[in-house]
Amino acid sequence: MVMIHVKSEGDEEKQFLYDCLCSSTIDEIAHRMLDIADLQSHILTLSLHLRRHLLTDHLRESYPDFSVSLDRTLSEAQAYASKDQVLHKRALSSRLLRDHIHCIEREVQVARSMGLVDASLPQLLTDGNLSKGTKLWWAGKELSWGKRLSEYIGNNEKTKIVVTLKPAH
Repeated sequence: MVMIHVKSEGDEEKQFLYDCLCSSTIDEIAHRMLDIADLQSHILTLSLHLRRHLLTDHLRESYPDFSVSLDRTLSEAQAYASKDQVLHKRALSSRLLRDHIHCIEREVQVARSMGLVDASLPQLLTDGNLSKGTKLWWAGKELSWGKRLSEYIGNNEKTKIVVTLKPAH
């Protein structure tokens, strides 16, 4: 498997590892990497917003059991989506990222039933497509759709490369 260290241009927090075969097409790789990047960004944004606006001192005092549960759910999701996974050489999975988002959504539903959710939260829960139009770059070249990764790196399945996600201008 080729290990790809994916970085988002201009945001050190948004990086992850992705494994694929060198025979994979750039289209397949781009689709999967951009999906993971979107999900990672979604978790980090949701966690930041919920910690700032919902997980307050008042909530911790008034609803200690719920606040512990919410805090644990957010911490687990943030830890999985963290750039620290790169240091541990763990690739991210879109399935597991989605599972973490669903856990957060369940906690938000509980908060909603308790009357604790503000009006801006439902908009945050929608999964936006933040990476639309994003280009993949490696070694100063844009990776072209329709080609195979092996056309850039050869057929060595033990290759490790760094790909940068750059927004289209």
